[in-house]
Amino acid sequence: MNKTASVGLFFLTGFSVTVNYSISLFFFTLLCFSLILIVNISIILTIILDSKLHKPMYTLICSLCVNGVYGSVGFYPKFASDLLSDVHVISYAGCLLQCYILYSYMMVHFSILVLMAYDRYVAICQPLQYHSLMSAQRTAVLLFLSWLVPLCCEGLLIIWSSTLKLCGSRVQKLYCGTVVELACGSTTANEIVALIVLTFYLCHGLCIVCSYIQLVKSALTSRESRMKFKQTCVPQLFCLFIAITASLFDLLHTRYGSVSLEQNVKNFISLQFIIFPPILSPVIYGLILTGIRKRMVMNFIIICRQKI
Repeated sequence: MNKTASVGLFFLTGFSVTVNYSISLFFFTLLCFSLILIVNISIILTIILDSKLHKPMYTLICSLCVNGVYGSVGFYPKFASDLLSDVHVISYAGCLLQCYILYSYMMVHFSILVLMAYDRYVAICQPLQYHSLMSAQRTAVLLFLSWLVPLCCEGLLIIWSSTLKLCGSRVQKLYCGTVVELACGSTTANEIVALIVLTFYLCHGLCIVCSYIQLVKSALTSRESRMKFKQTCVPQLFCLFIAITASLFDLLHTRYGSVSLEQNVKNFISLQFIIFPPILSPVIYGLILTGIRKRMVMNFIIICRQKI
């Protein structure tokens, strides 16, 4: 019998250490999920409803927030229900779906960060060509590709993983990260495909680094460039640092995780990429970028006056 058919349920063993404080974690999870939805949807609506914010930079921020909601919806509802359950299991199809959502979320996040770095590079280093290079049509095409390519890449990985014969059903996490580690036979082909995808996204990181090197050089040439860099690039650098740090922790834990680490530490490491970027990215943009901050304050004042 094909082993993939015999493994109908996966046991999420990461919950073994959460029994004593599951209620506290449940309310903390609700708080995080609510905060993610509130801050991301607030920025999405602010950008959509204000025609003055219909510019490439704000469109990319809006897409980043949409992706934050997408990734969070793929994790928090299931995680919250598991905290209140005595049995922590997920179906085979549900496991693959969760893998797909979480890792495609991470890929889309980096793709959008690349576009944001390119947008700032053109705006600061080639300002006279900005409107032609970042026209509404071109921005739409780039955004479409920033979603399509990651979704297809992760889809390929999931399809490839679904062909593996599995010999285990115990996932050492709070969610389904991968089923490759449970495979019976050789996983060389899967690892090669995963390495190609990883290399592709490492190139994304290289593009971002090169863009910001040019931005820093340009910022040193004039006061106007320094102001642009401070106002629009510093938030992106914060978000980039958060995303890279969280993703590296998860990647290193998944590939080279030490069995000597306590399960609580493993759980915290594996959750960073789904907790911090969706919360901190919109908060940073909302606080630092003047256009978004002013509009959100105005909306808040209008709502308060209407209630009074």
